[in-house]
Amino acid sequence: MNKLVNDIIDISVAIPTYNGASRLPKILDSLFNQTGLETLNWEIIVVDNNSSDTTQEVVHNYQKLYINRCPLKYFMETQQGAAFARLRAVHESRGKLVAFLDDDNLPAPDWLAKAYNFGFEHPKAGAWSGQIHGDFEVKPPEKFEKIQAFLAIREHGSQPHLFDPDNLRLPPGAALVIRKQAWCENVPQRPTLSGKLPGVLVQGDDYEPLLYIHSGGWEIWYNPAMHTYHQIPYWRLEKDYLLTLARGCGLCTFQLRLINSPSWQKPIILLKTILGNLRRLLKHLVKYKAKSESDIITLFEMEFYWGSMLSPFYSFKSYFNRLMVNNVTMRHE
Repeated sequence: MNKLVNDIIDISVAIPTYNGASRLPKILDSLFNQTGLETLNWEIIVVDNNSSDTTQEVVHNYQKLYINRCPLKYFMETQQGAAFARLRAVHESRGKLVAFLDDDNLPAPDWLAKAYNFGFEHPKAGAWSGQIHGDFEVKPPEKFEKIQAFLAIREHGSQPHLFDPDNLRLPPGAALVIRKQAWCENVPQRPTLSGKLPGVLVQGDDYEPLLYIHSGGWEIWYNPAMHTYHQIPYWRLEKDYLLTLARGCGLCTFQLRLINSPSWQKPIILLKTILGNLRRLLKHLVKYKAKSESDIITLFEMEFYWGSMLSPFYSFKSYFNRLMVNNVTMRHE
């Protein structure tokens, strides 16, 4: 039986979604069939990131279907971008912990219980994630394991360990649990990186809040007891999508490295980002020249290095665009 609605919520599950009407039923069914939650007070929050399909109707149908289970809440976030959907989810959540799941993530039956228990056992953890396995509609290309982390597939072994934020070794935003206190005390209300948008390539929106949480002195952990299955449709393995993804992941590199860096280090980071990735790109061209036109994995890696090399210029462009927008806004006020 549910506890009173005014009781403290132990953990909130947040699902940011965009046109996810066809995907939401699977994840909601999976969540309502979670085990080991008898002593926990929890809720599910769906943040609709300005969808144009029947997402709202799907959620409302599930609210009626599971009316006697945990609360299922729906919110519309009209500001486009996964970063804004996550911010809204944290704002609306009542849990001490917030567990993010993308609408194409299917958690194992004990995922939520394992997530909560890990947070209870590690009070200095500000964020933690587990194993994310790929569930592919079609067979991935050969040597796909070299780039699978870019599609939020993470399998880092059977032992818990700390991530390495200083070197951008972090979990993805999918299947991520955060401590609300750590988020609210450290993550800005206005993200620099908004996430995937039409015509906007840059990624990194999932790493940005983690870097701020880390800067606040919180730990970021890998918990192998948490298993999630990422549904990968055929089109996410096609060449155009993969190369766009690689470029977008590269373009955020410089901005991410600046977040926790003192001012005196920023010129050094600028040079290292440009020259280091130029070296990697040239080395890759020499090493894989024969494969560079046909091997999708090689092309992906080269596109990532290219995007990383250009990331300082993209950062400067974004900065000046924001200045222009702010100036226009001030003139109209």
